[in-house]
Amino acid sequence: MNRFQARFESLWMRCGGQRARDTYAELSAHYTGPGRYYHTLYHVRRCLRDLDWARAWIPDVDAVELALWCHDVIYIPGAPDNEARSADWFVCRADGRIAGADRVATMILDTTHTGVPADLAGCYAADIDLATLGSPGTRFRRNAMLLRAERPDMNDIGYDAAERKYLGRLLARPRLYHTDLFHDRYEAPARRNLALRLAQPVLTEIPR
Repeated sequence: MNRFQARFESLWMRCGGQRARDTYAELSAHYTGPGRYYHTLYHVRRCLRDLDWARAWIPDVDAVELALWCHDVIYIPGAPDNEARSADWFVCRADGRIAGADRVATMILDTTHTGVPADLAGCYAADIDLATLGSPGTRFRRNAMLLRAERPDMNDIGYDAAERKYLGRLLARPRLYHTDLFHDRYEAPARRNLALRLAQPVLTEIPR
């Protein structure tokens, strides 16, 4: 067992969950499934690094960590309800044994980034998920390539238009990050990355 798996199993049991090893095996199988390039265990690791950095400020940090482990466990390209399915997966595996499981499920839904989370813990879960927008430019562009690879069902023109719509909606928000901690650390580089991406020429024909 590696330290990453051990961390999940310790968290799962500490929160009251059962069958930690089997749960991790199923979770890992989802994140390492075919067609995944961005929504992988590497993304979870990246989230946990930000969580550990901000740990002292995060309320109910174990619940936030559970949400981050599970927020992309179900990912079907193009499906509008991946987060809802991931929340259902978590609640099913919690099996009534994890206190506050419904709250964790709500934080998973907060990673849809469609509104302001109801509490500070949810704000941290959402901010940590979006922290990669503030990555150095090379990493931001690499993430964009990985996300593109997950949508083979779309041609380049269609994907370019959809990506611009989503990123433009984010950029139009008064704040990308709900918490002052993540706003101070990531807001400026994230806005710079988004602006540079949207400044690229719009695709009007499929590159040959």
